[in-house]
Amino acid sequence: MLLPLFRTEGIPKNNKICFMKKIVLVILVLIILAGGIGYAMLGMNATKFDAQHKFIYVSSKSSAKDTVLSQLSGADGISNIGLFSFVTDRLHIWDRIKTGRFEIKKGSSLKSIIMMFRRNEQAPAKLVINKLRTRADLAGLIGRQFKLDSLNALSFLDNNDSLKVLGVDTNTVMSLVIPDTYLLNWNSSMRSIMERLQDYQKNFWSSDGRTEKATKLGLTPLQVYIFASIVEEETNNNAEKGNVASVYYNRYKTDMPLGADPTIRFALNDFTIKRVLSGHLQVQSPYNTYKNKGLPPGPICTPSQKTIDAVLNQPSTKYLFFVAKSDFSGTHEFSETFQQHVQYANQYRQELDKRMAAKDSLKKQ
Repeated sequence: MLLPLFRTEGIPKNNKICFMKKIVLVILVLIILAGGIGYAMLGMNATKFDAQHKFIYVSSKSSAKDTVLSQLSGADGISNIGLFSFVTDRLHIWDRIKTGRFEIKKGSSLKSIIMMFRRNEQAPAKLVINKLRTRADLAGLIGRQFKLDSLNALSFLDNNDSLKVLGVDTNTVMSLVIPDTYLLNWNSSMRSIMERLQDYQKNFWSSDGRTEKATKLGLTPLQVYIFASIVEEETNNNAEKGNVASVYYNRYKTDMPLGADPTIRFALNDFTIKRVLSGHLQVQSPYNTYKNKGLPPGPICTPSQKTIDAVLNQPSTKYLFFVAKSDFSGTHEFSETFQQHVQYANQYRQELDKRMAAKDSLKKQ
């Protein structure tokens, strides 16, 4: 039954046909206009958030639609959420979507957002690795950047059975980590993350003749990495790293204990210690390089690429000792003999005592 507006009683038959055609035409025009408006809306900026981008996380495929709609709703979501829901349903996007992290950039249109989900174009998570000391440090970093829980990450790193496939153990696993920036899927497994690090590590050692340089020193890449980890903890001064490396290398080659203070902090798992004292040196640990000759069983931190190269390209010296300069410049005095070293060490201690006394005097005032 036609609406009162479109009643045709009393209208001649030919006129009725003409009238009905006009009605159909009007309806078609309205449909086209609605479609055009909808299409135009799909091409307009749909983002409402102020940030440069917004990440959408899909943890479960079964609840993907509800999860995405929830994250896209509200003041910091997108406009026309109803149209988004309608189109994604018609395109069966929720049947094909994968778990992961998706990035919506500020100014994105509804169409581009829909196509991103349709193509499963995931935004990689950025893993920025600088200096880490322990497996727990690495697990914590991964837990903050990926879907993977830090406890599960640490469980993998603490399990020799898990690490066996990578050819490492709990002592040496950190040697797979070359500090850099890595891009991986947000929902990557711990094994896939470590395999990605290992691939990069292999490429690192095979480039710039690094493996050959290690061989010339009579060392394996792992041994170079362990040396570099000690050097990394000893100094931030890139200009001195080669000389520091030569000290420990010369001790190693002459069968002297390395006597590296940073290994004591690592053995005690106390990185707040500023001055290693005789009591600290009594710790029973394979990482105590005062009690044990040779290298510790694994690295004590993740050294920078510059530090690794400093070990590989170290100058040929006869240095066996070094101590901080008494001017507290952050640089060191290097010595070939113990007598010379004691002289420099006494100068440093005297200046340190003087500064400590001055500080105490100020506190009492």
